[in-house]
Order: sequence, then C-alpha cells, then structure tokens
Amino acid sequence: MASRGKTETSKLKQNLEEQLDRLMQQLQDLEECREELDTDEYEETKKETLEQLSEFNDSLKKIMSGNMTLVDELSGMQLAIQAAISQAFKTPEVIRLFAKKQPGQLRTRLAEMDRDLMVGKLARDLYTQQKVEILTALRKLGEKLTADDENFLSANAGAILSQFEKVSTDLECHPPPTPSSTVSPSSALDVSQIWAASSYFSPATAHLSQLSIWLPQVDFQKQAVKICVV
Repeated sequence: MASRGKTETSKLKQNLEEQLDRLMQQLQDLEECREELDTDEYEETKKETLEQLSEFNDSLKKIMSGNMTLVDELSGMQLAIQAAISQAFKTPEVIRLFAKKQPGQLRTRLAEMDRDLMVGKLARDLYTQQKVEILTALRKLGEKLTADDENFLSANAGAILSQFEKVSTDLECHPPPTPSSTVSPSSALDVSQIWAASSYFSPATAHLSQLSIWLPQVDFQKQAVKICVV
C-alpha cells in the first residue's frame, strides 16, 4: 500500500510539473515574440497567462490540503507559481527550476550568466534581474548564499520581491489546512479549465489541455477533468 501511495504521488507530481512546464513555455514564447506584437496584445496575453497560473495555483492548494506528503513534495512548486503570479520572478526558466527544486541547475545558470555578462552577451539590467531571482530561489530552497550574494540581493531586491518574500514566508509558516471532513480516495474535486492564451504560439502550447490528473491512472485524453484526492 505504501508503495502504491508513492507511485501515485510521483505520477501526480509529474503531471503537475508537465502542466507548469506548458505554462512556462507559454510565457517564454510570449517574451520571445514580444517585438512582433502590439502593446495591447502583449499585455492582454500575458494577463491571461497569469490568470491561468492563478487557477493552477488554486487547484494546487486543493490538492495539497491536509496531505503533508504532498505539502513537502509540492511546496517549491507553490512558491514558484506565487513568484510568477506576483511577477516577482519574470524568467520562465528560473521559475521552472525553482518549482522543480533544482538548486544545482540554478547555480549552473548563474555561472553561465556571469560569463555572458563578462563577454557582453547579457545586458547588466537583465543580469541583475535574473540573478536576484536565482538567489531568491536558492535561499527559498534552503541553499546557503555567500556574503557577497546576500549583499547583492539586499542591494537589488525591489518592492515586488520584498512582498513576495513576505507572502512566501507566510506560506511556509502556514501550510494548507487539513480539511474538516475525511476525504475518501474515490472522491474528486472539479478543476477549472486552463486554456492556452493565444493561437500564435507553437502547436505544443496553442491549445493547452485541461489539467488532467487521474490517480493511479494518468490519462491526458480525458475530457471530464477530475482530481482524485489520495
């Protein structure tokens, strides 16, 4: 039974990561084609994508509610999504690595950014923004920062990031409450549809499927979307 529970949790986590990857790819596609869009179209599409992230975050809270195993597994994802929604983080790849709790890859990206800055391949303002995001993510993941990194973060963290720090600290100190009633394994929660924002994205993101999570079976072709609470 314990083995089955681990398998189901692993499948759930994989499905959520794939859904988040799609949303992050959507944000990245949007930024890459920003110059091809007029201002209104860009802002509207970004707003829709952030709304999708907010819906995804609400669903995540329901999934985690009262299940401490899932809280431990998915807390990083919840923090990363909150960072994206608040726009404290603006770099899709950093958000993705934060959500998947991959400090090693975050440090690798930071080292690459240091090299790119030195050879003139990365603008100083973009470097500062992304370094602040990476250092904040590393600190939230429990990684120890050097004194220089701490000073850099203190000097460059803006008001939005400071607000995210406050919200994320609240999330860490107050995990989702345990439901008042017992939820049986066969019960399910409805989830809002999460659609792609616009048709000009690549085929992989143009028609983002509904969040589809079935435990223990995984079926991305289902039209009726349910989340089975374990």
